[in-house]
Amino acid sequence: MSGDLLERQLASLLDTRDWLTNAAQTVAFIRQQFADLNWVGFYLQRSERTLVLGPFQGLPACNPIPFDRGVCGRAARTRVTQRVDDVHAFPGHIACDVASRSELVVPIVVGDWLWGVLDIDSPRRQRFDAADQAAIENLCRRFVAASDLA
Repeated sequence: MSGDLLERQLASLLDTRDWLTNAAQTVAFIRQQFADLNWVGFYLQRSERTLVLGPFQGLPACNPIPFDRGVCGRAARTRVTQRVDDVHAFPGHIACDVASRSELVVPIVVGDWLWGVLDIDSPRRQRFDAADQAAIENLCRRFVAASDLA
């Protein structure tokens, strides 16, 4: 499915400015549209250098996550998308679900403020490629544009 079609489909679900509703819709949409995922969710920055669990789909999750730990922490700290082919080889990986093998984490930045990250896990090694990363980053931009994150 093309990235443009995915964005249009997500946009049709984001029919409110409420960030919580839109976050839940975004997570459910991604979980439905992309194969081989075992966890999709947002972690939010609600205090300095710490992420807390937001809307997600999957097994119960780790909470909180400091910026100096794990793939989510690195994405938050650097504000750069992290695409990890084998999480078990990632220094400081936080194993919330031992079945997870690869991970994609996109920072959600509004202006110069880190709102949070979108975390996606897969039980398959090397699940995410550059096309997946670009598609998910575009869906995150669509989420930000539709939501009141202030």
